[in-house]
Amino acid sequence: MTSSPTSPLESAISALLTTYQDLNNPTPEILTTPPSPLEFLRYVSQNKPFVIRGGASEWPATKKWNAEYLVGVMGDEKIQVAVTPSGNADSPVVCGDGEEGEGELRFVKPLEIEEDFEGFLRYIRKQEGGLECGNINIEEENNKNNSQEEVKYAQTQNDNLRNEYSSLFKDVEKDIAWARIALAKKPEAINLWIGNSRSVTALHKDNYENLYVQIVGRKSFVLVPPIEAVCVRERELRSATYVRDGEGRLVVRDDVGGGLVPTATWDPDEQGEERTGFEGMSRPVRVSLEEGDMLYLPALW
Repeated sequence: MTSSPTSPLESAISALLTTYQDLNNPTPEILTTPPSPLEFLRYVSQNKPFVIRGGASEWPATKKWNAEYLVGVMGDEKIQVAVTPSGNADSPVVCGDGEEGEGELRFVKPLEIEEDFEGFLRYIRKQEGGLECGNINIEEENNKNNSQEEVKYAQTQNDNLRNEYSSLFKDVEKDIAWARIALAKKPEAINLWIGNSRSVTALHKDNYENLYVQIVGRKSFVLVPPIEAVCVRERELRSATYVRDGEGRLVVRDDVGGGLVPTATWDPDEQGEERTGFEGMSRPVRVSLEEGDMLYLPALW
């Protein structure tokens, strides 16, 4: 349900959203071949996303990466891992009973730990139902409390593929040629993220151009255009972090000296949530990437 505008300003914003949506198809264009640099610049100038089906299908990573290969390359090398109760890293969270800020909304960062790669991969694969691949033997367990297991996600954003995972960098393109030529610059960061179906990224925006490449598995995106920023119920939330209490449980603790973080508090996937105000006017777009697909996500989407 959408409430009616109550002021001239709200009426003007409502009219702007309606006009934009009537004139623009937010669904990303599906390409079967990479664009030329000039074609890519046109998408950038229009702030328009697109998907290239099979755009990375010939990369060595797409052909070779599986659990056995990755462990063979990475072995017991240490990596940074984010740990959360339910896969909700860097997300708005209502503090629970006994936690600091009980009943209040916080922007909560994950517990960061260092773990060997093989152990991490074993853990996230086990959560997907008990898998076996090559020399990685994972027992299939019918764990009634599986839904309560902590979620681990390798999600550092510090150019990790050229640092933390440098031994795997040889399997991907060092840059995307048509993007490098069009933007006249090399990528500032190349990151590798590894998780399972429980890993969730909260609604957010980046101030730069992004190219996502799906190497293994599938990833689903919910996209909202920049003009709909008014729809996401952005609030400034106090920052906090998951830590372990005396019994080893993950709890929320306010960051000492932490500031306020602008945070989108509307979840477009929340089932049964009544959509009122401007969020009721949003038209989120859902896109899924299969192995070898690419997604161009413009700045501020």
